[in-house]
Amino acid sequence: VISGRDNPFFEGLVYNRQNATLMAITFDTKILNTAARNPILKEIEAKAKAFQSKTKIQVHISGLPYIRTAVSKLVSNEFVLFLGLSILVSALILLFFFKKFYAVFFPILVVVMGVIWSIGTLVLFGHELTILTGLIPPLIVIIGIPNSILLLNKYQNELRKHGDKQLALSTTIERIAITTLIANITAAIGFGVLYFTGSELLMQFGSVASINVMVTWLMCLCLIPIIFSYLPAPKLKAQNHVEEGFLHKLLVKTDLLVQQKSSLIYIGTIVISIIAFIGVMKINVNGYVVDDLPKNSEILTDLKFFEKNFEGILPLEVSIDTKKKNGVFNLTNLKRIEKLEKMISAYPEFSRSISVNMGLKYATQAFYNNDSTFFRLPDNLEKNFILAYIANGGKGNSSLLTNFISKGNQSTRISFQMADVGSKRLDAIMAELKPRIDSILPPAKFDVELTGSSIIFSKGTDYMLRHLVESIALAIVLISLLRLAQFKSLGIMFISLLPNIVPLIITAGIMGYFGISLKPSTILIFTIAFGLASDQTIYFLTRYQQELNLTNFSVPKVITDTITETGVSMTHIALILFFGFGIFTASTFGGTVVLGLLLSITLLVALIFNLTLLPALVLWLDKKKIRKLVSDEESAKNASEFDH
Repeated sequence: VISGRDNPFFEGLVYNRQNATLMAITFDTKILNTAARNPILKEIEAKAKAFQSKTKIQVHISGLPYIRTAVSKLVSNEFVLFLGLSILVSALILLFFFKKFYAVFFPILVVVMGVIWSIGTLVLFGHELTILTGLIPPLIVIIGIPNSILLLNKYQNELRKHGDKQLALSTTIERIAITTLIANITAAIGFGVLYFTGSELLMQFGSVASINVMVTWLMCLCLIPIIFSYLPAPKLKAQNHVEEGFLHKLLVKTDLLVQQKSSLIYIGTIVISIIAFIGVMKINVNGYVVDDLPKNSEILTDLKFFEKNFEGILPLEVSIDTKKKNGVFNLTNLKRIEKLEKMISAYPEFSRSISVNMGLKYATQAFYNNDSTFFRLPDNLEKNFILAYIANGGKGNSSLLTNFISKGNQSTRISFQMADVGSKRLDAIMAELKPRIDSILPPAKFDVELTGSSIIFSKGTDYMLRHLVESIALAIVLISLLRLAQFKSLGIMFISLLPNIVPLIITAGIMGYFGISLKPSTILIFTIAFGLASDQTIYFLTRYQQELNLTNFSVPKVITDTITETGVSMTHIALILFFGFGIFTASTFGGTVVLGLLLSITLLVALIFNLTLLPALVLWLDKKKIRKLVSDEESAKNASEFDH
């Protein structure tokens, strides 16, 4: 074995001039992607720390298996934290709204059952706990509680009217069942369309979340009325704060704004949308393999050490097919490959390469008694001797060649390590490399393919972004068809989309203004937010339609009743969602923090537009119908007079 710090073979691979030395550990592929690697990594980490303690030499540990294991541990810790916080926040808000133990305990009990189902579904489908799937149980709590709020608010409103508990429960189920069904279907659609992004992580998250949203809804609808049928009716006096409090006054003022100054709502919406669009233009598309780790994380610190001293730990593979048997060992081809290696290694983002050329150079040096001046490719005369020397198992290690060439010596590969530079920079590098590679290895003679963790991640990010628009479009189409089937009005269907789409534009604008990049962890914000924002629209329009069908009131009167009554439940639900998603800002993962923050903001903005823009548009649509009706009647009258 050739050793020594002056040996050119090892420099940049296992040591550098700054006295950093690298030790590489490889895993058996059978356990690499299984839980069996965890105790081994734990033992390696313990030995490394013991060595550091004994020698006072700083030890850094990194590598994709190690990073994945460390991230899994963080996810497990946060899973418990977020589940506990989501239950606590929901319980406190329920207590604040209803001020009754029963109104807190039983809704929480029902959603906890939903959580158990969600965990069971994950296990049933064989999915592991990831950054995304770990969010499903707390999401089920946050999204499941609004079902109980709608049921309890309607139940109490009915009790105020007549005081008959059984009739109140019966009316509640009759009125709220369809509302919550449609609302939960729209939420499930928001999650479900993630299945079509093509990303395994998003597919797992979307499918499990959508299934369990519906399971939890069914539990709430069945169990809450049954439980409250056995409980004493709440005293109406305890609920007067709803009618006399700040929220009721605010909703009355909101109704006045809608009825008398709708033009201000339209102007405000247009101005805000224009400002948001400017922000949308500033959005960056950029993702990192270890993007979501906290900046002070030991994992990230160690990774930066490897990037500084050895140009990173992420593999980049260049596969070369010469299209000819034994084409790899053609000296002209070897020199082309050497030129390619030098060209790629010249980029500061890439390490030195390991390839068949390195093996040949190593063997040539060994052949000439380890003289480092002979660390070069053999010429045509030397080549046959060197290959025979390797084949006979001389001092060189034949695996240096066999690991990098195919049977028949037609194909070879070059391995680089690279820094986690982000998908944006990587895309730029790949765009530069393509023509340069083609100039060295013409496509007519060589097939060249680049792959590796960073390439796969970058392509995955681009792929998901392309499918993001498709997913949102699919969600819009499905939810629109659902509304058309429910309300049987194209006008209602179209105007109901605006209060859902505008908040998404505002969210995208915020991302642009604050430099939040579009990446895998932020992509899913839009489909989830659209699904949940649509729930608010469903609550409003379903109540509006029911009141219109069951009473002889005018549209403005029904709008007033809907804002002041359903607006209470909508506000309660929005606050649950706002504070519920807000708990994710306690995460150590940057993507989860952004997800929680932006979803909270989006749903609060959606509430505002669903209580202002939506009723204003419904009134406008009604006035338009009345004008058309009057116009048709006048036309008919004129035609009749003309006939006479």
